[in-house]
Amino acid sequence: MISLLLQADCWLILPIILPLSGALVSFLRKSRPRWPGLIFSLLASLAGGSLAWKVMLHGAGRYDLGGWQPPLGISLRADGPAVLMVLMTAVTGLAISIYAGGYFRSRIAGREGDRRHVIQERFFWPLWLLLWGALNGLFLSGDIFNMYITLELVALSSVGLTALSGKPASQVAAMRYLLVSLLGSLSFLLGVGFLYKVYGTLELAAIQAVISLSPPVGVAMTMISVGLMLKTALFPFHFWLPPAHANALAPVSAILSALVIKGGWYLFFRFWQGLIPLIGDSGGLVVAALGGGAIIWGAFQAFSQQRLKMLVAYSTVAQIGYLFVVFPLLAGGGGQGAAAPYYFAISHSCAKGAMFLAAGTIFLQMGHDRIRDLDGVRQLLPKTAFAFALGGLSLIGLPPTGGFIAKYMYLSLAVGQGRWPLLLLLVMGSGLTAAYIFRAVAHILSPKMVSGSRQAIVAPGMEWSALALALVAIILGFIASLPLAVLQVTG
Repeated sequence: MISLLLQADCWLILPIILPLSGALVSFLRKSRPRWPGLIFSLLASLAGGSLAWKVMLHGAGRYDLGGWQPPLGISLRADGPAVLMVLMTAVTGLAISIYAGGYFRSRIAGREGDRRHVIQERFFWPLWLLLWGALNGLFLSGDIFNMYITLELVALSSVGLTALSGKPASQVAAMRYLLVSLLGSLSFLLGVGFLYKVYGTLELAAIQAVISLSPPVGVAMTMISVGLMLKTALFPFHFWLPPAHANALAPVSAILSALVIKGGWYLFFRFWQGLIPLIGDSGGLVVAALGGGAIIWGAFQAFSQQRLKMLVAYSTVAQIGYLFVVFPLLAGGGGQGAAAPYYFAISHSCAKGAMFLAAGTIFLQMGHDRIRDLDGVRQLLPKTAFAFALGGLSLIGLPPTGGFIAKYMYLSLAVGQGRWPLLLLLVMGSGLTAAYIFRAVAHILSPKMVSGSRQAIVAPGMEWSALALALVAIILGFIASLPLAVLQVTG
């Protein structure tokens, strides 16, 4: 083991192995699984940060598991985009784990004798750490079959987490999520089979080096794209997402919105990057149209919601659209075209994670999340209130947040290429986002105090973790050069 750790490229496996090991340890420890869960969350975050640091210093890395090289073996590749997504998972995942520790402690303390909360925590940590390891494996995978395996592990653990609350609504949402995920997986796997039939390899880099347009390749990419759209919940395949996110436990909602949907989008983006120069505008415009539909539809739905978690859930539908509207800009955008959606992804992860965590704390304290009755939250939960507000500012794209940097990059690309309809869509989307965010924030930050609010036990870590994530979303507006430098590492 020591000799393995001394190898330079073996660091690629640590962000995968550590959370998977933590999942096993926390599952075997039936009583108090919180501590191994928190310890392995910290170790996984340190491993992700260390990998990013090594890639920045020494360039992209590759590790062939068992010494077997492709096409026979499984390879892990750590280039800039992959490492940035691993780092995003490390930061957001650690904050969610800290929040979850306080969340379950507060629920168990507030409901003496209720074994349901103990059982929820018993299974939360193994499922969460399994998802974390699988997600890192997805980002670092170099072959598309391994991408499929990790994508399945992410989906299955997500379904389990969604069902944890035990409410009938969450059970229905989890079953719907499972069926949609299976359909998406089948479509993705059939597309992978077509690509293997044509090119005789599963290594993504090798396929992209020789890919050309042909009917079999067109069928393969269509099936892969539809499968990943289902998993990412891109409009009009979004119907499963709001119920799943809104009815799940608070840390699970943050995991699903901040991290899980990024896995499907990441694969979609990496597959399409090699095709954009070949297909030109046509395919990119179709994808952008779906993204535009998501932005408008999701925003209007978010504005009409009466519950805070449903508002944030439909906001996720809208924000997913921004990850896809960039596709027509890739061909003429150079490095900035590819960097913009990645920057949006990491800023959205921090902001939306903070908002879901804050919404969960508000529900625990107030006993409800009806928006019109949330006056006085600022007095009861000041750090939580400001965490929600700061996350919302990043979603809107106001300076000096990370969301502002991402949307500025989008706008620069649209203006530079004369994409005026897309420019109008981006401006309109930000305006609609501001409308539903300010509608909620106006109540949350109201100086009025509502009588009869429930005084629940809220662990300090719950408030601080949400605020820390929101502050990271703000800090991203000041350190844009660092993530952009990571993205430039290729190999």
